[in-house]
Amino acid sequence: MYGYKDYPAKEIKFAVVQTAMIRRSFYSQRQYFVIAIILGIFLIYLIKLFYIQVISDKYRILAESNVRRTLVQYPPRGVIYDRNGKVLVTNEPAYDLMVIPRQVKNPDTAELCRLLDIESKVFRDKLRKARGYSPYKASIFIEQLSRESYGFLQEKLYKFPGFFVQPRTLRRYPQATAANVLGYVGEVNPAEIEANPYYKMGDYVGKSGIEKSYEKELRGEKGLRIVMVDVFNREKGRFEEGRYDQPQVQGKDLTSSIDLDLQLYAEKLMAGKRGSIVAIEPSTGEILAMVTAPSYDPNLLIGRKRAKNYSQLVNDEQKPLFNRAIQATYPPGSTFKLVVGLVGLEEGVLTPATRYGCSGKASKPIACTHSHYSPLDLIGAIEQSCNPYFWNVFRTSIDRFGYTNTSVGFTEWRRMVTSFGFSTTIAADLLQQSKGNIPTIKYYDKYFGKNGWRSLTVRSLAIGQGEILVTPLQLANLSATIANRGFYYSPHIVKKVAGVPLRFEKKVTAISPNNFLPVIEGMEHVFQGGSGTARWYAIDSIIACGKTGTVQNPHGKDHSLFIAFAPRENPRIAISVVIENAGFGATWAVPIASLILERYLKGRVVRPELEERMSSANLIGE
Repeated sequence: MYGYKDYPAKEIKFAVVQTAMIRRSFYSQRQYFVIAIILGIFLIYLIKLFYIQVISDKYRILAESNVRRTLVQYPPRGVIYDRNGKVLVTNEPAYDLMVIPRQVKNPDTAELCRLLDIESKVFRDKLRKARGYSPYKASIFIEQLSRESYGFLQEKLYKFPGFFVQPRTLRRYPQATAANVLGYVGEVNPAEIEANPYYKMGDYVGKSGIEKSYEKELRGEKGLRIVMVDVFNREKGRFEEGRYDQPQVQGKDLTSSIDLDLQLYAEKLMAGKRGSIVAIEPSTGEILAMVTAPSYDPNLLIGRKRAKNYSQLVNDEQKPLFNRAIQATYPPGSTFKLVVGLVGLEEGVLTPATRYGCSGKASKPIACTHSHYSPLDLIGAIEQSCNPYFWNVFRTSIDRFGYTNTSVGFTEWRRMVTSFGFSTTIAADLLQQSKGNIPTIKYYDKYFGKNGWRSLTVRSLAIGQGEILVTPLQLANLSATIANRGFYYSPHIVKKVAGVPLRFEKKVTAISPNNFLPVIEGMEHVFQGGSGTARWYAIDSIIACGKTGTVQNPHGKDHSLFIAFAPRENPRIAISVVIENAGFGATWAVPIASLILERYLKGRVVRPELEERMSSANLIGE
């Protein structure tokens, strides 16, 4: 092995020089590499700066954000008209006072509270709530300022940095009518926001009635507007001439089926009463009037006093927010005898000439309410509203497959009854409807035990009592179905959206058209017959058809019911009237229905004494 000293000097010198050269080459390459990295970074920054300053104006906009304000543009909701083009619901300007908590700097609280007509505690609470939502984002501080309040505030707003006004519109009801039909608008709740990302905190949405069922059509689409603001918190014009604005889309106008004049007249007759009136055009299913009483002025649920008024309405013992026309359910009483007769005719257990005897109040197992000639045929039984007659028809329907085979007969009977729209929701565009009830075999089996009941057990169904429950809308639809000889269109409250007619389903019952003729004849005798229960209120020169009902009420005085349609041929209106705790159907429901038919068909009423007696009567509490 060689040691260091064993190498020749010349070779050692060459090795040292070669090592030095290698080192110089390495450092030279690293220097170039570092320079390349620096140049690359510089080039990237140069390109970025060029993009920011020349191509994109995003950062310039952000830099100017302290003098810009983005406003949500709330579109006016669609206007709602009656069937003749009269305005039912429109809009008026309103303003929300918005706040950005981070920008609020030592405001003159006393003066701002005076301008807003609020207490200082309310001011502090609202500002605390806004900070909890976000210190940087705008939120509503005071909602729905009127035009007058905004006028006072606008002149002083420059004194209050962090506060600004955002325009919107409020609903207005020129006629203060049909509150439960039209519905109302309220602020969205968290559940509604979660269900639909379109809505944000502070937005408004239809809460009931047409406003809710046609919310998507009525609301339109929100827009955005960016404005410049000076140091005094005053708008100085649109940013970039509106280049970044998003246009709002106004809500669609609706044409309802309501006849405003008829609605107002029906509400006048229902003053001082509890109950409802529903009028339908049989040939279309369009609802001409829908009254629920007591009701309220829909203008109470707009503006800053809405919350207070709503609380009072909710706690009102008369329940004015409860739409009795579609939510209340009642036994149909004698009006249901028409359905019992129609089913009997269809099943063949009854003919128009079939007669049954009646012993008046001594009749068993169901007594009659009054004495009349006997025996009766079908037309006479409808005219006299004979309980024993329809009990016999019901019994033969249920027992037609044998007395011990009740379930088969009842199943077929129920199928035909429900084809009239009972025990289901029938209105095409009214939410929160009650279904009512036509009892099932399952229900009776559970209550009486399987095979533990017979037609006699459930005999109260024959006269519209017992477990049967219907809504006033279903009763009006029954009248329209009979007027049409066996079919109906789904009742609806809106006929056009943005001028485009809507189409609704035609539904046919299980009863043949010919079987309606004797029933209609009997209904005509109710008005026109010598002993008909509505004969005192027949309308001059108009052939009307109807059926009274007196409904037993375990909680007080009986309910007064009546259904009718007119004229008999080519009927234009079908109606149901329910007056709670008013006694016999002929006492109150019949005259009110008669006046409405006359008003709609003739355009005027020629019985002013009757009109005055009906409209001035106060039956609440009797």
